[in-house]
Amino acid sequence: MKILVACEYSGRVRDAFTKLGHDAMSCDLLETESPGNHYKGDVREVLGGGWDLMIAHPPCTYISNAGARHLYKGGQGVLNLERFKHGLEAVNLFNLLWKADIAQICIENPVPSTVYYEHGLQRYHQTIQPYEYGHPLQKKTCLWLKELPNLVPTDITDERQCSRVAGNWFNKGGKDRQKNRAMTFQGIADAMAQQWGGL
Repeated sequence: MKILVACEYSGRVRDAFTKLGHDAMSCDLLETESPGNHYKGDVREVLGGGWDLMIAHPPCTYISNAGARHLYKGGQGVLNLERFKHGLEAVNLFNLLWKADIAQICIENPVPSTVYYEHGLQRYHQTIQPYEYGHPLQKKTCLWLKELPNLVPTDITDERQCSRVAGNWFNKGGKDRQKNRAMTFQGIADAMAQQWGGL
């Protein structure tokens, strides 16, 4: 299969498919952190590449429910118009990816703020957790699926640390905190490749 992994710099999902013999390419505005087939640039420049499957991780900063408190100034219900505008731009990119001329599509993002459903954001089809794929952590992630079955858990762990707990190994501070939290867990990347790579 010819696979585009959009908005991925880590190479984890790309490499999981490549290891199974697929022609996979990642694309991001950043350089890849893992040597491999990578396009540094705007994903819109490569959407028409004749892909069989796209797995996309578009920016979620402005549409994630985790940041919804920043949508309203001072907690008084007054909409932060600048942040809302950035959110609408993120929704537009999301919908551009969703409507791409690619037979099978998965878009991965955190739970979105419900306000964006009123402005064109699609509703997700499935939620997954890292602890379902061998990582002892709670971090609910949504999948929007087009012509793909739900991802099936592969290794459910008993330990389930909350990703928001202060001092948690996944929640350490520093300049790369947001970047590290955005990376796809290896167990989830492997499950995508194993379960969707043969369709």
